[in-house]
Amino acid sequence: MAEDSRQIGGLSSGLAVILNGGDGKENPLKNRLVSNCDDFGHQPVERALEYVFGLPNKSLAPLTGPIDSAVIRSIIKNHCMRFFSSSDDLIGNRDGVCIADNGSGSRIIGLEEFSICGNIRIVKPPLLLESLALFSSARANAYVWRGKWMYEVILETSGIQQLGWATLSCPFTEHKGVGDADDSYAFDGKRRSKWNKEAMPYGQSWVAGDVIGCCINLDQDEISFYRNGASLGVAFSGIRKMRPGFGYYPAISLSQGERCELNFGARPFRYPVDGYLPLQAPPSSANFAKDLLGCFSRLLEMQCMEQAEHSSVEKLRRLKRFVSPEELLHPASCGICEELFSIIDADSQSFEYIGWGPLLSFLMGLFGIQVPHDCSSLDRFLDVFLEFEGSQLMFEHILNAISCGCKTASLILTECPYSGSYSYLALACHLLRREQLMVLWWKSSHFEYLFEGFLSCKSPNKQDLQYMIPSVWWPSSCEDVSNESSMLLTTTALSEAVSKIEEKHRDLCLLVMQFIPPVSPPQFPGSVFRSFMQNLLLKNRGADRNVPPPGVSNNSVLVSLYTVILHFLSEGFGMGNFSAWLKSSVSNGLDVGFLHRGGQQSFPIGLFVKNDPHRAAISRLGGSFSHVSKCYPLYDEEAEKIQWEEGCMDDEETRVTHLTKQKPCCCSSYNAELTRNSKYPIINTAKSSRNHCSSIPERSSHVAAECSTGSLNDEIVDKPSSSDQSESDFGYCPILHLRTIPMESDVPSTILREEELLDAMLLLYHIGLAPNFKKASYYISHQSQSISLLEETDRQIRERAGSEQVKQLKEARSNYREEVIDFVRHCAWYRVSLCSRWKQRGMYATCMWIVQLLLVLSKLDSVFSYIPEFYLETLVDCFHVLRKSDPPFVPPAIFVKQGLASFVTFVVTHFNDSRISSADLRDLLLQSISVLVQYKEYLTAFESNEAAKQRMPKALLSAFDNRRWIPVTNIILRLCKGSGFGSSKHGESSSVIFQRLLRDACINDEGLFSAFLNRLFNTLSWTMTEFSVSIREMQEEYQVLEFQQRKCCVIFDLSCNLARVLEFCTREIPQAFLAGSDTNLRRLTELIIFILNHTTSAADAEFFDLSLRRHGQSSEKVNRGMILAPLVGIIVNLLDARLEGECKGQNDVIGVFASMDCPDTVHYGFQYLLDYNWAASFRGDAYLAELMQLKNFSSLLISRMESRGTARILCEEETDADDSMCCVCYACEADARFTPCSHKSCYGCITRHLLNCQRCFFCNATVMDVIRTEKTA
Repeated sequence: MAEDSRQIGGLSSGLAVILNGGDGKENPLKNRLVSNCDDFGHQPVERALEYVFGLPNKSLAPLTGPIDSAVIRSIIKNHCMRFFSSSDDLIGNRDGVCIADNGSGSRIIGLEEFSICGNIRIVKPPLLLESLALFSSARANAYVWRGKWMYEVILETSGIQQLGWATLSCPFTEHKGVGDADDSYAFDGKRRSKWNKEAMPYGQSWVAGDVIGCCINLDQDEISFYRNGASLGVAFSGIRKMRPGFGYYPAISLSQGERCELNFGARPFRYPVDGYLPLQAPPSSANFAKDLLGCFSRLLEMQCMEQAEHSSVEKLRRLKRFVSPEELLHPASCGICEELFSIIDADSQSFEYIGWGPLLSFLMGLFGIQVPHDCSSLDRFLDVFLEFEGSQLMFEHILNAISCGCKTASLILTECPYSGSYSYLALACHLLRREQLMVLWWKSSHFEYLFEGFLSCKSPNKQDLQYMIPSVWWPSSCEDVSNESSMLLTTTALSEAVSKIEEKHRDLCLLVMQFIPPVSPPQFPGSVFRSFMQNLLLKNRGADRNVPPPGVSNNSVLVSLYTVILHFLSEGFGMGNFSAWLKSSVSNGLDVGFLHRGGQQSFPIGLFVKNDPHRAAISRLGGSFSHVSKCYPLYDEEAEKIQWEEGCMDDEETRVTHLTKQKPCCCSSYNAELTRNSKYPIINTAKSSRNHCSSIPERSSHVAAECSTGSLNDEIVDKPSSSDQSESDFGYCPILHLRTIPMESDVPSTILREEELLDAMLLLYHIGLAPNFKKASYYISHQSQSISLLEETDRQIRERAGSEQVKQLKEARSNYREEVIDFVRHCAWYRVSLCSRWKQRGMYATCMWIVQLLLVLSKLDSVFSYIPEFYLETLVDCFHVLRKSDPPFVPPAIFVKQGLASFVTFVVTHFNDSRISSADLRDLLLQSISVLVQYKEYLTAFESNEAAKQRMPKALLSAFDNRRWIPVTNIILRLCKGSGFGSSKHGESSSVIFQRLLRDACINDEGLFSAFLNRLFNTLSWTMTEFSVSIREMQEEYQVLEFQQRKCCVIFDLSCNLARVLEFCTREIPQAFLAGSDTNLRRLTELIIFILNHTTSAADAEFFDLSLRRHGQSSEKVNRGMILAPLVGIIVNLLDARLEGECKGQNDVIGVFASMDCPDTVHYGFQYLLDYNWAASFRGDAYLAELMQLKNFSSLLISRMESRGTARILCEEETDADDSMCCVCYACEADARFTPCSHKSCYGCITRHLLNCQRCFFCNATVMDVIRTEKTA
C-alpha cells in the first residue's frame, strides 16, 4: 500500500489535475484507476480486469492470449472466489428451526396442508393466499424452538387478518384461529389489536401493500411485529419456552376475501430486521451472484467514463495506459454472465431469490431511481444478459419483483418527486420497450396480476400521513404561522410525486396498447389492453357493494386505470402516429382529447346491447339485461351508431359548446385566480360548508342519477315506446341533427375505440372513484364539525378563565385539535391524489359528454332501457364532486351555465321517468334537485331552464308520496323560502318564478293538487304524532338519549318544513280551503289544534326545548317557534283571503275553529301564540301587524265558542240524542250514504275517508258511489 501511495503521489502533481477534471477534488473511482496503472504501456488489460473484479493491484499475471469469456471465467474461478463474500454471512446459524419433510425430500417452507381450516386458495404460487370461507386458518410446515426468527407478510387487502405464531396445540375452527388459544399469538391491524385468547390494543392500522414483519425472539421469549420496517413494539413477552420437536409455527387466519402473500425467506425480505434470520435459508449462491453483478457494474462504469467527454479513462487511454473499455466489454460481460448462470443453474431455487434480490438491486442501481436515468448502461447489460437461455426465467422473477415493489412502495416526503412506485415503474417501462420482454410478460400466466401490481399505489394510514405532512395549518388555527408555508410546500411536493407516478402509469399503458401480440390471425393494437380492461371489470363486479365478493382488485388499481383513461380521453394520447389507429384521435394535426373535440358526436349502440361477460350482471335502466332483451329485442342496432351535434339539447341562446365563441368551463382558464384564492381546498371547505343555507344535510358524494330529454327526429320517430307518457312528457325542444347510421364497414370491430375507453372509465369511476370521494366527503364534513367544536371550546375557555371547568375544557380542546389535524391531513391527501386541475377538467368534460348522450338516447326508448345504471350514477356523482370541490373548479355562477345547462334539463325531466325501473335512481335524481336548489347560483339555472319551468312544478306535486316526500318538501320549501310569517314577502332567497308556476299547477289541475294536499295533511299528522311519542318516551324516563334526541330533532325539522309548505298553500291557493266543501278547512283546523296541543302543553318546557336541539345548536336557532310560526301564517293567510277576491263570503273559518270539541285547548293555544316571544326569532317589526290580526281573530273565536257552548247546553237539556247525527264526528247530520252497503254518515266524513280508502268504514265493503240525502227539516 505504501508503494501504491508513492506511485499515485508521483503522478499526482501533473496527472491528478487531469484526472480530476482540473478541480483538484478526490474521486475514489478515478484514484483506483490510477492505482491500476503504474508504468506507461505495461499490462493495461490486466490492470483493467483487476479493477473490474476488485482484485489487488498486480495480482493478475500477464495475459498471453486474446481476451474471451473463457479467460474471464478462469480469472473468476482462480482469483476472485477468495475475495467474494462468504455465503455463511447470509445463511447464519440455522440451529433452532425445523422444516417438516413432506416426503419429497424438499426443504422448502410452505403451508402444511392438513393444518388448513376453512377454504384457502393459492391465488399465485407459491404463497399468495386468499380466504374463500368466512374464516380460514393455516400454519407453515416449519417451527422454531430457539433463536431469533422472522417471516414477512405482504398484505394484498387490509381487512381482518390475524398474523403470528402458534403451536400445534392451537386449534383452528370456523370461528377461532391464530391468537384465540394458549401458545398462540397474533396481530390484527384492521382492529389494531394483539390476540392471545383475548384482544388488547396494539400497533397501527394497516393498509393494502403494507409489509408486516412477524418476529419471534426465543432467546428473550418475546414476539414483536414490524410495519414496513418500523417496530410496533414488543407485543408479547414471557412466552413459553420450547424444545426440539415442539415449537412455534408461523400461522395466519384470514376472514373472507382477505389476501396476503407469505415470504419465509425464499425471497429477500423487503424490510429485514437486524439479528433476525429468515426461516427459509437463502441459496448459497446469492452472495456470489451479488459480487458478480458488482463486477458487471464496475465494467459498465468504465464504459460510461470512457464515453464521457474529457473523462479520466479517455485521458488515460490517450496516454496509452488503458485498453479501450469497449474492447473489454463484450468478452468480460459474457464471461460474467456465463459464470452467473452456471452457479444459478446448479440450484434451481436460487432463480427466485437472486431475481428478487441481487439482480433487481443491480438493475435499479444501474438505471437510477431518479432522472436522468442511465438507459445506455442498462441496455448494454440487457443486450448481453438476454442472450442466455436462463434470462427469460430470471426476468419473470424480475417483473414479479417490480410489480410487488409498486404495491409496497410508500411515498416518502424527502424523496419527492421521485418517490413511491416511480423508480419501479420507470424501470418496468424501460424493460418492456423491448419486444422480447413484452412478449415474455404477455405470455406469462400472471400477466394481468402483474399489470394490476404495476398500477397499484399504496394508500397512507394516519401515521404515514404524519410523516408525509408533518406541518398542518388551517384558517383560525393557533398553529405556528410557518406551518402554512410548510404545508403548502409539502402538498406541492406530494402532488409532483403523484403526477410522476401517474405519468409512468400512462407510459406503461401506452406500451400495452401499442403491443401487437404474436398470434394468428394478427390482432390490432389495443387488443391486449382491451382484454385486460374487460377482465378487470369482470373480476370486480360487485366491488361497490358494502361487502365485496372475494377476488376483487385493490381499489388503487381501479383508480389508477381510471386516471390513465381519463388523461387519454381528456388531454390526448400525446403519441402522434401511435394514436392514429384510434378513431378521430387526431384533429387538425393536433392530439385533441376525445372529450373536448366538440362538433359532431357519435356513440356505438352495440356497447349497450351486447351481452359481454364483463357487463352481463350490470343492471340497466330498464332492469336486468335478460328482462330488457326480452321486452326490447334489438338486432340491427348492434351495427349502428347514433350521431348528434354537441349542444343540440340546449337552447340556441344559451348554448355553450367546444365550438362556440364562449367555451365551456373545462376549456376556460381559472387556475391562477383560484390558486390565489385558496391554497388549501380542505381549509376553505371547512369554512364555507358552515354557511350552507339549507338545514337539510346533503347526501354524500355517492349520489346516483338519471337521464333525459329531447324529441324524435323523422328517421327514428316510429321507434316503440315503453312509457305511458307521450313524447312531450320527456322533452321540450327538438334534437337537431340526430340520426342513426351504420357503423363504418372499413373499421374493424376489433379496433379499440375511444368510446370503449369512455364506457370502461365510467364503470371504473363507479366502483373505484366514487367510494374514495365518499370518504373524502366524510373527512371534509367532519373536519368542519371538529373546527367548529374547537373554536367553540376556545371561546368557552376564554369566557370561563379561572373556573373549575377549564381543565375539562382544555382536555376536550386537546382531543378536538388532534381530530382537526388528522382530518386536515386526510383532506389534503385526498386533494393531492384525486383533485388535480387536469382531472377536474376531464371530469367536467365527461359530465358534458354523458349528459348529452343520455338526453339523446332518451328519445330511443328501446336503446334507453339498455343503458347501464352506472352511467347515471357516475354522471350525478361526478357532477356533485366537482360542484363541492374546494378550491372550486370554476365559480358557482358559471358552473352550470357554461357547459352543464343540460344537466338541469336532464334531472328535472326524468326523475319521474317510469322507464327507469330503479326507484333508488329516481330518488337520487330528486335528491340532486333538492341539493342544487339550496344554492342561489344553481336555483338561477333552474329558473332560466325551459324544461324545469315546464315540468318541475307538476312533477314535484305528483312525486310527493310515501317514499319521496322529504326531498320534495325540501325543494318546495326552498322555492318558497322567505315568504312565510316572520319574513318579508318574496324575500330574495325565494324563487318568485317557481312560486307562480306552482300556484298555476295547483289551480289548473285540481285533481293533482287535491291528492297532493291529502298526502301533505297525512304526512304532517304522522310526523307530529311521531314527535309527540318520542318526547313522551323521553319524559317518562327523564333522560335524553342520543338516538332519541336525534330522532326528535329530525322529525321536528321535517314537521316544520311540512308546516311551511302548508302555509304556502294557504297563501297561494286559499280557495282550496275557503271555497266549496269545508273538508280541507276542517282537516287544516284539526291539524293546527293538534300541533298546538302537543307543542304548548308540555309538562316540562325546558325538557321539551332541550329535546329539539342537536349538540352545539343554540336556543336562538332551534326552538318551538319554528313550528308555531307557520301556524300563525296559515291563519293570517286565510283571514286575508276572505277579505278579497273569490273567497269572500265562503267557508266560515271562525265557525270551523269554534266547532272543534276542545275549546280549552283552542283558547290556550291561541293565547300561547300571542304571548310567544317572537322578537327573539324575527328581525324588525313587520310581524306585529299579523299578530294583531291573529289577536282579533282570537277574540272573535272565543266569543263564538262561548255562544256555541251555551247553545249546546240548552240543546242537550231540551232534546234527546238525535239518530240522524253522524256517528263519526257527532257534529253534522248524516246526509250521505255508501253504495251498495247503504251505511250513512255525513258527507264531510265520507269525503275525507275516501281520500285514503275506497272501502266503507262500517262494513269494509268496496264503495261504488256516494249518494247525498236530503237533510231533515
